[in-house]
Amino acid sequence: MKQKKITKLLVANRGEIALRVMRSAREMGIQTVAVFSEADRHALHVRFADESVCIGPPASAESYLRGEKIIAAAKETGADAIHPGYGFLSENEAFAKKVAESGLIFVGPPPEAIRIMGSKLAAKNAAAQFKVPLVPGTSEPISDVSKAKKLSKEIGYPILIKASAGGGGKGMRIVERESEFEEQMERAVSEAKSAFGDGSVFIEKFVTKPRHIEFQIFGDQHGNIVHLFERECSIQRRHQKVVEEAPSSILTPELREAMGKAAVNAAKSCGYFNAGTVEFILDESMNFYFLEMNTRLQVEHPVTEQITGLDLVNLQIRIAQGEKMPFKQEDLRINGHAIEVRVYAEDPANNFLPDIGTLKTYRRPQGHGIRVDDGFEEGMAISFYYDPMIAKMICHAGTREAAIEKTIRAIDEYNITGVETTLGFCKFVMKHPAFRSGAFDTRFVEQYFKPEVLRQHESNPDRDLIAAALAAMTFAESSAPAAASQPVESGRSKWKLNRLS
Repeated sequence: MKQKKITKLLVANRGEIALRVMRSAREMGIQTVAVFSEADRHALHVRFADESVCIGPPASAESYLRGEKIIAAAKETGADAIHPGYGFLSENEAFAKKVAESGLIFVGPPPEAIRIMGSKLAAKNAAAQFKVPLVPGTSEPISDVSKAKKLSKEIGYPILIKASAGGGGKGMRIVERESEFEEQMERAVSEAKSAFGDGSVFIEKFVTKPRHIEFQIFGDQHGNIVHLFERECSIQRRHQKVVEEAPSSILTPELREAMGKAAVNAAKSCGYFNAGTVEFILDESMNFYFLEMNTRLQVEHPVTEQITGLDLVNLQIRIAQGEKMPFKQEDLRINGHAIEVRVYAEDPANNFLPDIGTLKTYRRPQGHGIRVDDGFEEGMAISFYYDPMIAKMICHAGTREAAIEKTIRAIDEYNITGVETTLGFCKFVMKHPAFRSGAFDTRFVEQYFKPEVLRQHESNPDRDLIAAALAAMTFAESSAPAAASQPVESGRSKWKLNRLS
């Protein structure tokens, strides 16, 4: 593999991830180019870069998703490589291919790997060739309702209907019983067509009490692939992550080794190199199944950086230049524990609806082991054009318990006013007995979270104590077989918490 040193890097993204990539590039002596929409003209990533190019109006479809404009900007500024970040065009096979055809380096995986792993069915078929465990289900798209109904009966209810090209919970339906199947399948197909332009779906066994465990993998262009251990991503709302941690609190060394090997094999199945994430579902009996592969850097990559001491963006760039991996699997060790909370401009007390406005106050927490990746400063506006994530706060400590306590302290210190945020919810998670004990799954929000705990009640000086008591009570009730389906009595939740602001 011939090496080609990158001297100028265009970052085809915005916000915190654009800044994250640019900082590592600058440390490597690489000049950076920012692209921006008219809405982001004064954004931090634009001011940080050595050069910047406006690529269109605020709407993503007219700016950050216009691959030809991004490539033209790279040519215009003399950049020799493009880093896509995450989201936007990061998992777009056609864009990766056009970047290469333009004589530029794409800091990411090969287009063919993006194509295979971009289809859930193709990904499952590829993974199966390398003996990666799969959830029982169909191995090809299905549209015949009667045939699908018959297969679902054979698999056994509950089953899950999923869009082949899906993501973020779109085109996904859980079917508890046969009588619901036809209606739910029609809805899944319709939603998949609307969201992705592809109505193909597949059916698989629905795993009850699932944990979402993912493994960070890295491969170079010389055939070497390793994993950088796991991340626990089970705290979610609307099938999207809010809290992540590394390592998982429940994996044994033996299970970690088996899942890590499966993740590496999944990457091998599509000739992968650069950064990627292999996602698994873990059931209550500790059986794991391949879910999908994300062919890019993940939002939650900092927790992996904290426990390994590696700069993953630096490693991405070196691999894109054709360098060999600077370590082997046996060289890697887990150091301590890291937790990431995503700070979204959302109102958890109102079904996590996005909130827009101006950051009247914006003060980051500080201290040993605390890292904040963001793209905002005080006085900036949260735009409705883009994802409402304000920042990612990552806390690292020697143990999980210490990381949790550090996260609580940092949340208390994080001062944001002008918009509602998910900080209060994240503190609720940190204090909840289910999270602290590790006895939780992807249903955490629906099982334990009640908006009342975040509403204001300034007259109560012991609100944190009450919050902890209510959380413990709710956890105990949900854990008891006889009371698992019983709601908390309305009289028990008539108090409110001061909202973090």
